[in-house]
Amino acid sequence: MSNFPFQRLQADLAKMIAKTPAGQRLISEPELAKQLGVSRATLREAMRTFETQGVIRRRQGSGTYVVGKVPVMDAGLEQLESIETMARRMNLEITVSDLQVEGFDADADSAKGLGVETGARLTRIRRVIRADRRPAAYLVDILPESILKPANLPDNFHGSVLDFLIQRGDKLGNSRAVVSATNAPADVAKPLEIQRDDVLLVFTSQLFEIKNTTIVDYSVSYFIPGYFHFHVNRRVGSA
Repeated sequence: MSNFPFQRLQADLAKMIAKTPAGQRLISEPELAKQLGVSRATLREAMRTFETQGVIRRRQGSGTYVVGKVPVMDAGLEQLESIETMARRMNLEITVSDLQVEGFDADADSAKGLGVETGARLTRIRRVIRADRRPAAYLVDILPESILKPANLPDNFHGSVLDFLIQRGDKLGNSRAVVSATNAPADVAKPLEIQRDDVLLVFTSQLFEIKNTTIVDYSVSYFIPGYFHFHVNRRVGSA
C-alpha cells in the first residue's frame, strides 16, 4: 500500500473514532477491515498509531474500545520521582490495583539487577497504576529482603516503593535507568488490559543507596503510551 492510501486509511479511522463515544467498542477487526477495504494486517498497523496516542485500547478477548481524552502526566527525567508525586503535582487522581507482594529466591536476571548472588532472598512488588480508573502503568520492584521483607510493607501502601523508602528515612543516592520500547509480554498485557505484543515504554532502573555502592531496588516499569509525556532538559555543551 502506498503512503497516500495509508494516510487516507488513518484519516478514515480518525473520523470513525471521533464519532464513537468514549468507552464504546468499535466493530470487530474483520468487519472493520472489510468496511474499509484493507487487510487485517494493514488495519492493525494503522490502528497502532491511535493506540500509541492512547485514543483507543484493545482488550484481550473483548475488542477495541475508544478511550477518549486521557490525563497525561508530564515529567522531566532529570530528577527521580514517583508516579504518585507526579499525579499530586498535576492534581490527577490515581489508584493502585492488582497488588502482589512476595518473597522469592533470586534468579539470574534479578540477581544481576541487584548485584547479589543467585538464590539470595528477595522481595518482589507488582501492581497496576490506574489513572481515571484506567490502567496506565505496570510496575515491578525487586529489593533484597535485608532492605524490605514482604511482611514489612504497610497495609496502607499506595503504590510507590520510592516514596515508602524516603518516608522511612532510607538514605538514597542516584538512580540509573535504561529507557526503551518493548512489546507487552503476556503477564504484563493481561493486568494492563491490552493485547500481547502491544508497544509499551519501559524503564529498567537501579536505585542506589547514598554511597552508590549498594543497589537497594531493581525495578521494571511499563508505561502505556498516551498517559505519560517524559522529557529531558539539556544544556548546550561548550566547544
